[in-house]
Amino acid sequence: MTDQPSAPPPVGEMQEPAASEVRVALKVGIVVIGAGQAGLSSAYHLRQLGLAPGRDYLVLDKAPGPGGAWQFRWPSLTLSTVNRVHDLPGLSFAEVVDPDAVDVQASVAVPRYFAAYEKRFALPVYRPVSVTVVCDRGDRLRIETDRETFSARGIINATGTWETPIIPDYPGAALFRGRQLHAHDYKSARDFAGRHVLVVGGGISALQLLDEISQVTSTTWVTRRPPHFRDRPFTAEDGRAAVARVEERVRRGLPPGSIVSATGIFLTPALAAARARGALERLPMFSAITEDGVVWEDGRRQKADVILWCTGFRSSLDHLGPLQLREPGGGIVMTGRLATAVAKDRRIHLVGYGPSASTIGANRAGGAAARELTTFLGMAGTGAA
Repeated sequence: MTDQPSAPPPVGEMQEPAASEVRVALKVGIVVIGAGQAGLSSAYHLRQLGLAPGRDYLVLDKAPGPGGAWQFRWPSLTLSTVNRVHDLPGLSFAEVVDPDAVDVQASVAVPRYFAAYEKRFALPVYRPVSVTVVCDRGDRLRIETDRETFSARGIINATGTWETPIIPDYPGAALFRGRQLHAHDYKSARDFAGRHVLVVGGGISALQLLDEISQVTSTTWVTRRPPHFRDRPFTAEDGRAAVARVEERVRRGLPPGSIVSATGIFLTPALAAARARGALERLPMFSAITEDGVVWEDGRRQKADVILWCTGFRSSLDHLGPLQLREPGGGIVMTGRLATAVAKDRRIHLVGYGPSASTIGANRAGGAAARELTTFLGMAGTGAA
């Protein structure tokens, strides 16, 4: 993280905290939290609706530069291995990055695209700024950060999941003498050469990393449920059906679940090759971790030097905790045309959450959230902060 943010806050004058450490909040109409795909899409649509950048809306981004979570992805994730980089509204990916340059790292190409996008539409992105907490202050919301404090009439939260990886708590985990890491921290298969790697998880990332690692060293693959492979690519109809199932869950206030769990995994040529060499021989989840590996309930043991947890992420929403948006089961009741509005407080929209967790879904959600929120706040066509 750099010592100074990329630009001074374009709303009001910065003021030093008083002795009581109470900060003067800088007023803005709408704050977008996060500058990934969903956040940039939201900001674009707010501008298209006539809101003034910096005064009527502002984007706060924790990352040191443009690119969202893409800038932190492992180096072997190239344009040839990602599912697809979907265009943001108003500027195609191909206008910035050569689509035939398949060997370019996604962590390089996507940030380049996002940076060009922010510049093209003069989006008011303020970084690096970390939002620590959001509180209700009656007719406004107080957004406290590690730099300034802001007061907003509404929020579009687009923080995604990258910052909150999930590692399940298994008996004996503290005893393991090898290395444990999450896919969040994976860099290269070469790091594991000569070691036996236990890969845990059944999602797309787990299989991509299992494929890479199994080409340089021995592996064991375990998942909670048997994987569902499909022999044909996903169609638009498949995608709509999967998104509809996740949307139905969040409208009922249930945790969203993953899109992949509803669609299965396409058996690509790379995965077919991995299966042919025996890398996709899946085992059920172990019952405990030992000093040198894992053990199953039937007494079977497997020694391992590394446990790689490809066990997903949860939505990064801890900063919204004081608003008490969650239901007892952990979900949030969502409403609105594309289920982006929080039913308990329609001043708050979540994009990149639930049915909008995919890149293409994030684009549509950004537009819906911008339109619904500005209408709800009476800002549509007026830009009244």
